[in-house]
Amino acid sequence: MANKFYFIDLFAGCGGLSLGLEQAGFEPLLFNEINPSALKTYEEHVQGKFNPEIVRDIKKLSDDRIDELKSKWKSDGIDVDLVSGGPPCWGYSNIGIRRTFKTDKVDIGTNHLYKEMARVIKKVKPKMFLFENVRGLLNARWTTGGKKSEIWNDVLSTFQNMQDYTAQPELVYCYDYGVPQNRPRIIIVGIRRDLGWVDIKGKPCYGRLPDKENKSIPGIKDWLDDLVDPEYLETFHTKRYPKKPQSEIQKEFRKSNGKILKKGDRVRNHRYSRHKSKIIEKFQYMIDHDGKIPAKMKTKKFSQRVLPSNWNNGKPKITVTSLPDDYVHYSQPRSLTVRELARLQTFPDSFRFRGPRTTGGRRRAGEPGDMFEKREIPQYTQIANAVPVKMAYKFGKHFKEILS
Repeated sequence: MANKFYFIDLFAGCGGLSLGLEQAGFEPLLFNEINPSALKTYEEHVQGKFNPEIVRDIKKLSDDRIDELKSKWKSDGIDVDLVSGGPPCWGYSNIGIRRTFKTDKVDIGTNHLYKEMARVIKKVKPKMFLFENVRGLLNARWTTGGKKSEIWNDVLSTFQNMQDYTAQPELVYCYDYGVPQNRPRIIIVGIRRDLGWVDIKGKPCYGRLPDKENKSIPGIKDWLDDLVDPEYLETFHTKRYPKKPQSEIQKEFRKSNGKILKKGDRVRNHRYSRHKSKIIEKFQYMIDHDGKIPAKMKTKKFSQRVLPSNWNNGKPKITVTSLPDDYVHYSQPRSLTVRELARLQTFPDSFRFRGPRTTGGRRRAGEPGDMFEKREIPQYTQIANAVPVKMAYKFGKHFKEILS
C-alpha cells in the first residue's frame, strides 16, 4: 500500500475536489455531502471505480464511528493521508447573503461547520489537511456590529491551534493553476508535526501549495467553441457534439476511456434555457456592443456580463456563479449550458451532473435556521460550488511530493 494515497472529502458537493485528487492518484475513503442531488452526481461518478464510505450529515459521523473506520482501514494497511473540505460558504459569501436574506452570520448554522471539520481531523489524524473557502471569509463579521475579520480569525485559530499540526493560510487565484477564472479562494494547509515539514519562505503557502504557473490562460473560445451548436434553437438541447475538437484543451475535455470523442458522439448536460424574446434581444445587443446594456434594457440584476472570447492580458476576470444568466455566451444570445459552465470549472465532459438543472433563488439558498438541509442544489449550483478540478489535481500532485 506504500505507493497509494488515501483521502477523506468533507462538505464535498458534487466532487470537484475529489475528482482532481483522484486524477492525481489519491483514493477516496470517505465522502461527506448532505445534499441528495450533489451526492447523486458524485455517486454516479464513483460507481465501479472506488467504494468510499458515504456520510451525509457530518454531525452523525461520531467519534465512535471514526474509530471503527480507522480500525478497518488499519487492518487493510491503509493510512489516511489527507482530509480535505470546504465547509458551506453561504454565510461567508457577500453575494449569497445579499441576494437572498439579511441574517447575522452567527445565526447561520452552517457557518460553524468548520468546527466539525476540525473535530474529524483531530480524530482521524491524517498526515495533511486542506481547508478551502471563499475570499469573503477573510473580512466576514459574526454580527452586523462585529469586528472585521472576526470569523476568519476564529477559523484560522481553530486550525492553527491543533496540537499535532502546523497550518498556514494562502489566498490563491485559480488562474495561477491553469483554470479559466479569477476565482479567489482562501486555503489553509496543515501538515502533521511528525512528518518534519519545514516551511519554505517565498513559496505559496510556505511551499505547502504548488508554485504559481505564471502562464497566459487561453481564451473562452479555446475552452467552449466545439460546443457551439448553430441549430440550438431547434430543440434547445444539443445531444451530440456539433463539431470536432478545435483545440488541445477541447480534446482533453472530450477524452473518455482513453478516446477523444468525435463530432456526432454523445454529449451530456448541454441543454439551453428558453429565454423570452426581450432577453434574447438584450443579450444580442450586449454581444454586438462590447457588453454594454442600453438603459431601457437595464434591470436590478446583480451582475450580467458577456463572456469575452479572449482575455486582454491572459488573465481571466470572471468567477462562475450558480446563476446561469450571470454570463452571456460570447457568440450566441443565451446563457451558458451546464456542460459549458462545467468546462470553466475544468470538469471533463464525461462527468455527468444529476438533480434539477436549475431552481428558484430561495429554494437554492435555503433558510438560515435549518442548517440548509432542505436547500435544493441544482446542477448549476453544484458546479459553481465546486473546487475547479484542474486546481485540485495540481494540489494533489504537490501533496504527493510532500507526503513522499
